[in-house]
Amino acid sequence: MPFFSVVIPLYNKEVQVKKTLESVLSQNFEDFEVIIVDDGSTDASFSVVKSFTDPRIKLFQQKNSGASSARNFGISKSNSEYIALIDADDTWNNHHLEEFYKSIKLFPQASFFCNAYKLKLGENYTHNATYKLQERHKIQIVEDYFKASIIHPLAMTSGVAFTKQSFLDIGSFNTTISSGQDIDLWIRFALQKTIVFNPAVTACYDKTVPNSLSKKQLRKVKYEFLNSYKEAEHTNASFKKYLDLNRYAVAIHCKYHNDTEVLNKFLKVIDPESLNAKQRFLLKLPNSALIGLKKFQLLLIKKGIYLTAFR
Repeated sequence: MPFFSVVIPLYNKEVQVKKTLESVLSQNFEDFEVIIVDDGSTDASFSVVKSFTDPRIKLFQQKNSGASSARNFGISKSNSEYIALIDADDTWNNHHLEEFYKSIKLFPQASFFCNAYKLKLGENYTHNATYKLQERHKIQIVEDYFKASIIHPLAMTSGVAFTKQSFLDIGSFNTTISSGQDIDLWIRFALQKTIVFNPAVTACYDKTVPNSLSKKQLRKVKYEFLNSYKEAEHTNASFKKYLDLNRYAVAIHCKYHNDTEVLNKFLKVIDPESLNAKQRFLLKLPNSALIGLKKFQLLLIKKGIYLTAFR
């Protein structure tokens, strides 16, 4: 039985998946299998993966059902106690699984493990994610996941590992949510299980990929999803702030796309006290000014300067 099962959902990533898979197969820690679920790709993604001959790779196909369904199916086919996820357009450094192994050996009672990651913001520019932690230089049990995640989330899909049993205990990925399924899973882990954070930067999240929140229907889905934890947020102040910051992020997309219908719904439930001054200011700006600021932010990124409203 391999120590890790690496699960990769695959849909129309013929250009990116080769680099992703090469980063997985080049891991220093070699005791793993790779479960790839082709989710009804209409390009050459399946053929690209088939060209790899590493015996650790197990390739499955299903009708297009979404990334959450593909992940759930892949995990059901896994043979390991520990699951590591990566998306088919992200990459790992070669010590990614090795760092998870260190975390697991230090805290074998934990269920959910996060490695630090960097953000790809431009063609040649990356920026390390920032977390709200008092101790930033050691592997540690996270006392308050939501407080730690108010700048960048501790958990990123290609930067987490968890026990298969705990995943089944909390209910797996919710396939009825078409946007935010990963955040929903992290929330359930944070509310029910022990989380460990490792400050080693081992993964890269490509932020240059177009955001699905450009679609109004997905913004509506995100509104319903972020308002489905009423009881928990009323009894947990840091969770309430975490949800409000996620609501703010979608509200800004609403304003950017001039979606006043969904924006007004968000404004009714966001507590202004959860936001910093920059965030409150941006929510008051007209659509045209926000578009201008976004263009300015992208220009700064090209010059190697990253400004965010989350700090």
